[in-house]
Formats: sequence, C-alpha cells, structure tokens
Amino acid sequence: MTFFRCLCLLLILCCCNSKPKTDGGTIRVSVLRGPSAIAFAHWMEETPVVDDKPLSVRIIDSPDLMQAALIKGEADIAVLPMISAANLYNKGIRYHLAGCPIWGTLYLVGRSDKGISGENKPVLHIFGAGTTPDILTRHYLRQHNTGYTLNYSFTTAQEIMQGLLAGKVDHAVLGEPFLSIALRKDSTLQILADLNRPDSVSSGFAQTAILYAPALKKSQKAIDSLLHLSCRFAVEQPEQAIRILEKEKIFASGMLTPESIERCKIDYRTASEAQENILRFLQLIGQYEPKALGGKMPDEKFYK
Repeated sequence: MTFFRCLCLLLILCCCNSKPKTDGGTIRVSVLRGPSAIAFAHWMEETPVVDDKPLSVRIIDSPDLMQAALIKGEADIAVLPMISAANLYNKGIRYHLAGCPIWGTLYLVGRSDKGISGENKPVLHIFGAGTTPDILTRHYLRQHNTGYTLNYSFTTAQEIMQGLLAGKVDHAVLGEPFLSIALRKDSTLQILADLNRPDSVSSGFAQTAILYAPALKKSQKAIDSLLHLSCRFAVEQPEQAIRILEKEKIFASGMLTPESIERCKIDYRTASEAQENILRFLQLIGQYEPKALGGKMPDEKFYK
C-alpha cells in the first residue's frame, strides 16, 4: 500500500471516528483489548476494504463496554467473548456470528506442582467469578480431580501477576500477555497445565466470537476471507504482529513474544466450521453458569 493511500485512509478513519453513529464511510470494527487484538494486527497496518469501505479498528477496554457498544449499534463488526455473544443474542441483539478466531489463552502457572494432590490443598488464585476463566478452571479441576482451594481476592489478571512476582501467590490462572510477562520476570514460575483443551485431540475451546451487523450479511465471504488472512498473519509473522501492536500502543513494548502468540491458539474458523465446538463450549458454560448465557442456550439461528 502506497504512502499516499495510507495517508488518505488514515484521514478517512479519523473523520469517521469523530461521528461513529452517523458516518457510513467506514465499517466500524470493535475489538476487545487483550489476546483478541493480536488476531487483528494486520488490519491495523494494511487497512482492508469491504464494499469499497475501509475497516476502522477500535480497541474496547472491557466486555461491558463492548456489550454497550453493540446494544447501541455502535459497531459493525465486533470481537468479544463467546459467552457475551450468546448472552446478547438471547437478549435480542441480533448480530450474526461470523466465527471464532481465538481458541484459548488460559494456563495454570506456579512455582511447583508438588503437593497439588496432597492433603493440604494449595490455594489457586483466579479472577472473574462466573466468567470464562473461572468456568474453565473449575471444569479442569473437576476433570482431573485436582485439589485446590480457589481464591478470588484479586479482581484482575494483572493483580494476580503482580502477586506472583511479589511472591504472595504460588499458583494462579493467567492468560496472555500476563502469562508471558510473569514467566519472563520470574524463572522459577512454570506452566503447570493448559486449561484450553477439552481433550487431548481438541484444538481448544471456542472462547472468542466475531459478530457482524445484518447489513454486512451480503459481504460474509469477503469478511471471512479477510479474517483468515489476518489470523494467519499473526501466526506466521508474529514479530511483525508484535511490532504493529506496540506501534499502535495496544500492548506496551516487551509484553508480547512469539511464544505469547502461539499460546493464544489463533485460528479463524467460520461459524459453520466451528458450530459443533461452539455448541460444546456453550453447553459447558451452561452447565456451570447458565446466567452467563442469559439463562438458556441460543437457538440454531445464533449460528446462521
């Protein structure tokens, strides 16, 4: 892409971002800050175009803010937790499910695996009661009959990471990029378990959803193609993806490594390709926290 074209698109994006609800010049893409943003680094560097409209990527700082943006119709494409997508669907927010780009970033980390099955159950620190990290942790512990006392005193992954580095926490559940930061800063820490696989042959849990507005239904194939390309870019050129994400100040310098990206299990699959995996994941969520889905499983139209 030429410098002149980049400059023109940048000017277009700036103008459109000033009035997101009234300007139809761009397709507004809202991505939750965190691992999901890694899969969209390529879109931040080489602005894609659908139906002669550039895709403008905006980073959203929390799932609650993302849900608010969708309810208000302030996003044309959105990337958010799969349980949030199902919950919104059950509330009548009718975006289409494009597919899943991220298949798991959660790991059990600690200084030693000694005593995990012993009489004195070690404390496992986790955040977000009733959310995906909590549910997948409880599911893993039940599956493997592993004894831990769960502690929710820390409210964020960053606080847990700081507790690990300060020596106040010995066992915790962390996702990227905080996992890589902790491992790099404290060589005594190690990954004890991968919480993202329902079984040994699975690629992971369908934890992340990409939604798009009904008006983009006619462009579904083009969007799917761009999503495949963007996810492959992150996997095949992790150093370039990291450079873009740092330049855009999505992640601070040094937070991400190629290993971080590998541990995110980035692999875009369309809703039809991943339907069985998504259904299995949502059934698991419903088993532990039905309220997280809005009290029921979404019907078949959720996948269409």
